[in-house]
Amino acid sequence: MSATDPPHSLDHYRDARYYDHAYRRYKIDVDFYVELAQTVGGPVMELGGGTGRISLALARAGIEVVMVDRMPSMLRRAEARFAKATKAVRERITSVEGDLRDVDLGRTFPLVIGPFNVLQHLYTRQDVERALATVRRHLEEDGRFAFDVLVPEPSSLIRDPLRFYKNRPIKHPETGVRYGYAEAFEYDHDTQIQTTVIQFTPLDGGEPRYDRLMQRQFFPREVEALLHYNGFEILAHDGGFKDEPLDEYAESQVVVARARPA
Repeated sequence: MSATDPPHSLDHYRDARYYDHAYRRYKIDVDFYVELAQTVGGPVMELGGGTGRISLALARAGIEVVMVDRMPSMLRRAEARFAKATKAVRERITSVEGDLRDVDLGRTFPLVIGPFNVLQHLYTRQDVERALATVRRHLEEDGRFAFDVLVPEPSSLIRDPLRFYKNRPIKHPETGVRYGYAEAFEYDHDTQIQTTVIQFTPLDGGEPRYDRLMQRQFFPREVEALLHYNGFEILAHDGGFKDEPLDEYAESQVVVARARPA
């Protein structure tokens, strides 16, 4: 963890088995990144590859991918996932432990991607600038940089941080233990960091445990400015993965950019 990272910023990613299970139904972004890679061409550098959800889809589509993640727990889970694929698919994937703020692979790519809100774990302007410098360093001339971040939801930014909103109980995929599941939301208007506090309460009794998901909120014009002043030109800035408008109904900002010539 860097000195600039808030406490608990990695909590959500320590239990990779549960993470994989919790997001197993999230597939809305897969086709977008695969189709973009097929159009632009590979190989692809994926920032914040997690448990390999996107990298595996790219490799299955015949595209070489280098997946970077800072969490050993996530990389181990990804490798277990890749081990079940065919040899040809496995050979197209390289996983690297590294921080997207300073990793240097010593090569360039026609496409660099940052799926599933990974840039929302850049909590300061300096961290964003370091990450964008990493992207520029790894992009081929006229290469593409694609990523998605959530559209800030005003109603969630003003919720009472002491109130937990209950969801359906969950079952841990490895231990089989069943938990009551609830979330509370706290937004810091100064740092623009929203912390989701997740409460797991064993249904058979016992003290609850807590997990935290910390995400920097980026407003659309802020995304535009950060990219512009770090040397990027936006080619598309949509409100979804199927060219939806960036309006009051949008949940995600989906961006495709390229580096401006020096």
